[in-house]
This record gives sequence, structure tokens and C-alpha cells, in this order.
Amino acid sequence: MARSMTKTDTLLTLESLSLAQGNRMVLENIDGHFEAGTITALVGANGAGKSTLVQGIMGELRPVSGRVRCEVPNARRAWLPQQLALDLTFPMSVEELVMSGCWPTHGSFKRYGPAEYRRGQAVMQRLGLQSFEHRPLGELSGGQRQRALLGRTLMQEAQLLLLDEPFANVDAATVEVLIDVLRAMAAEGAAIIVVLHDHDQMTRLADRILRLERGQGIWSTPATINDSSSPAETLA
Repeated sequence: MARSMTKTDTLLTLESLSLAQGNRMVLENIDGHFEAGTITALVGANGAGKSTLVQGIMGELRPVSGRVRCEVPNARRAWLPQQLALDLTFPMSVEELVMSGCWPTHGSFKRYGPAEYRRGQAVMQRLGLQSFEHRPLGELSGGQRQRALLGRTLMQEAQLLLLDEPFANVDAATVEVLIDVLRAMAAEGAAIIVVLHDHDQMTRLADRILRLERGQGIWSTPATINDSSSPAETLA
């Protein structure tokens, strides 16, 4: 099982982080900290650098300067991309996708034991996936695919979870399920970073907001966003 985290644990720190794509500087001197038990909304216009920052956090993009300090082992970091990144022609069922969450700690070629299968069944039941656990991914609706992707992260017992527009192209019932599960994961000690555009979802889900604008990071809370008379609160 993953080590339990207290809400005071800082799992991820950005220290004067600057990132570039090719010869183009995208983000400069981004600072911030992400604690266990918190949900951060990452917002900004298209091209503001959200995907670049995610790449930097996940170690896929080398900083120009500054650094990313992460206390979470690689096996407990999870990235849930947009559904468009899925290859729906790949022959994989819902159950197989959910169980692949064991790969970082269990290995992709080792047979799962009874304990893993029981946990997988519990995860699928929690997400309402059991009635189509053997269905290929290409036959699922957008909401069903998103639930299956989140099921994979639950199996991974992720302590640091990054999600790219998880509510895009899903039904209202799935939105409610995903919000409930993400809040439960945070309550259990995960640090969650969610790329969002919808204001209502941001208000309902996030504890803090990191807005990327003109290469800079601006920290605020949903309360300050809703109160136009209040200046943005610097939390980093």
C-alpha cells in the first residue's frame, strides 16, 4: 500500500522553474508548492504553457533553469491525458486498462494475484465499470473511457496525479463520479493537479488555482476568482 500522507506534507515544489520548447521560452521563474490532500487547478489560455509545465513536472522536459523537487517516487506519479491521446484501436478491455495501473510496481509481465484482482474489482465497482469490464476501449462512450482511465490511477495508488481536462466530452453523471473520486483521493493524501477550463468545475473541485499567463504563474483561490473586488492571492 502507498504510504499515508498528512496534509502538511509538501509532495512537489517548483523552484524558479523556467521551461522552453525548442528555442522558444514558454515559462519563466514559476514557483509553487503542492501539498498532500490538495487539488490545484491549472488554468490558462491555449498556448499558455499548461502542457509544458506538466511535461516539466513529469520529468519529460529538462528545465532551462530552476528545478522541480518531487518527494513522490516515479511509481506513484500518474498522468491522465486527454482521451484523444488514447489509441482506441489497441486491443485492450476495460479490465485490462484498469489492471495496468499495477504495472509501475508489479511489472507488466507478472501475473496478478488474487489480492490485485480483488482490488481491481473494487475499483471498477466504485467507478460503475463492472457491467462492461470486458468491453474493448473502442466501444466505450467518452464518460466510460474516462472512468476506466481514472480506474487505472486508482490501481496505481498514485500520490501525485496530473489530469488534462478530465471532464471534457463526458456526461454529467461521469462528471459527478469523477469529482467524488478525486476529492476522495485528495482526502486520502494525494496531491492532484487538474488542467481545467470550466469555471464551475474549478470552483467545485479546486483548493487553489495556478494561472499561466505570458510565461508567468499567478496563484489564487476559487474565492478570489469569484470575488472580482479582491486581488489575486499569492500562495506560492
